[in-house]
Amino acid sequence: MSSTSLAQPLPTGLGNKKFIIGGLLILAAVVYLIITSTAAGAQFFFTIDELNERGSEAVGKPARVAGAVLGDTIEYDPATLTLTFTMVHMPADTRLINDDGGLAKALNQAVNDPTRTRLQVQYIGVKPDLLAHEVEAIVAGKLGEDGVFYADENGLLLRCPTRYEEALPGQAGDY
Repeated sequence: MSSTSLAQPLPTGLGNKKFIIGGLLILAAVVYLIITSTAAGAQFFFTIDELNERGSEAVGKPARVAGAVLGDTIEYDPATLTLTFTMVHMPADTRLINDDGGLAKALNQAVNDPTRTRLQVQYIGVKPDLLAHEVEAIVAGKLGEDGVFYADENGLLLRCPTRYEEALPGQAGDY
């Protein structure tokens, strides 16, 4: 009676090499997925002046832009959910804003200074209730070749004015 074993143990050196090669392939796949997803989701944060300085290099690339909203430029078409407005450049450095009197004063100075750079924004979606004159807006999207910034769906963020009015009531009351 002879018994033959179907599964013969592999030599120890060959089994370890297969395990190491398989582990390296899995590690390479994980690194590749991390790098490609990070590069695809990366967005740069700009002020309006910084976006304009980039010129044609900024066209079509994902970006976030902050600025003060000019209230008289807000137009909304409820049939097409198209919202357009103009943002005005304001500094991004919060220390500088606080040294100059706070956010409310910075927003007021921005919208009343005709020499500041402006950016036309188009957003498709429901008009936020907080969108008003002298509100800080952050839009995420892409700059078009026509100079209009096209905000992504859910790409419009507004700084709630009541938050800084409560924190600094003297600033909000002055303007």
